[in-house]
Amino acid sequence: MHIGTLVSYDGGMTTIDTTTNELVSVNPATNEPAGSVPITPVDAIPTIVGRAAIAQKAWAAKTIEERAEILRPIGPKLLEAAERVGTILTREMGKPLAEGIGEVTYAAKGWTTEIDEIVAALEPTVLEDDNRRTNLYHDPLGVCGAITPWNFPVLMPHQAILPGLLAGNTVVLKPSEETPLCAQAYCDVINEHLPPDLLQVIHGDEKQGKALVQSDVDLIVFTGSKAAGEHILGSASNGLKRVILELGGKDPMVVLKDADIDAAVEFGVRNAFRNAGQVCVSTERIYVDDAIHDEFVERFIAKTAELQQGDGMTEGVNIGPMISANQKSLVVDQLNEAIADGAQVVHGGGEMDGNFVPLTILTGLSHDMRIMNDETFGPIACIQKTTSDDEAIRLANDTPYGLGACVFGEVEHATQVARHIEAGMVGVNSGCGGATGSPWVGAKHSGYGFHSGPLGHRQFCQVRTVSVPKG
Repeated sequence: MHIGTLVSYDGGMTTIDTTTNELVSVNPATNEPAGSVPITPVDAIPTIVGRAAIAQKAWAAKTIEERAEILRPIGPKLLEAAERVGTILTREMGKPLAEGIGEVTYAAKGWTTEIDEIVAALEPTVLEDDNRRTNLYHDPLGVCGAITPWNFPVLMPHQAILPGLLAGNTVVLKPSEETPLCAQAYCDVINEHLPPDLLQVIHGDEKQGKALVQSDVDLIVFTGSKAAGEHILGSASNGLKRVILELGGKDPMVVLKDADIDAAVEFGVRNAFRNAGQVCVSTERIYVDDAIHDEFVERFIAKTAELQQGDGMTEGVNIGPMISANQKSLVVDQLNEAIADGAQVVHGGGEMDGNFVPLTILTGLSHDMRIMNDETFGPIACIQKTTSDDEAIRLANDTPYGLGACVFGEVEHATQVARHIEAGMVGVNSGCGGATGSPWVGAKHSGYGFHSGPLGHRQFCQVRTVSVPKG
């Protein structure tokens, strides 16, 4: 791989090599290059989308069962490739190797089950009354443009590609410029079994993303920041394109006075720090009843101290780096500002070399602090004392975001509190993910449309009715 003289790896982030017109991906744990992919010229994107539109006609003409049979063999092939693709993922994104391989394995093992779920969700349904019989169909929309993030760089493309293709659409994917290699490797496995142009990948930064949004796609699927989602929604209004947007989060965890403290701590530590806090439903705000606050904090500190940070390729490492120096800077700025405003560091803080941020626990917080309002996306756990259920609910809802949330306490009590939390997904004594078939859905500024489960799969479709009079 040729490295141009204008490329710098000091920030541990993907860089454009102007001498070769390549996107050079960098391992954030080591700041060493992980590989490169060719940058897609912006002026080539309309042609790519045009090829997708042509291919979509023949693909949509097949029955969903025929499409399913073409797609089914991909699951076992992806499982065979899980170690290879997962290793690329870890070297490119930084998460521990077991999690990198596990991400690919999860997609592969659920492949056939998800196909069956999508087929069932998109089956025509019959509606009847005394006057007419209506067939309700879920038809393809056309070309789906998917723009996906770096924190789960295989699962996020997967959530757009499989339902998009099975519904009869074609997909043009623009993965994050931070993680192009593993996304490309994942798509290469799929494309070994597909006709040309059903799934195409474009690489680049926001210029390529904007060009894809402005092209003649029929649906845009995006996961990322609220600011980017607002821009996409505005651009998509030209042509009234459909959109599915999963945006930011500032997920609360409410710990009631009758909670199992050990269970709450176990979940809270794991969900605050996994993937170095770079998770859309990471627990960023923890509201603990005054009656158990001090004990909870003590145990939370002890559990956090068991975690080991480092290169995800190193055995025993639980937590990897920030994706880049820029992301580290955003997190550190929030942390330093909170400390200046009076927050107390009870664990962590300080500096780490490279792109690492110490696992940090803060107390003495208030909603006057930016760290309790803006998405952090880093390994900072913020614990605030509450004096009543009503106060905990009010603080949990004091945010424009509403992706996930959780409540720990006696089940009936916690369930009652959960029903007052303004989030799309609320877990009781667990994370926010639901049972099989549940959608992944955000409320307020965290979601515009949603995906997964039968309800989510149908968002990749045009609902169409054909009605016939009776008698």
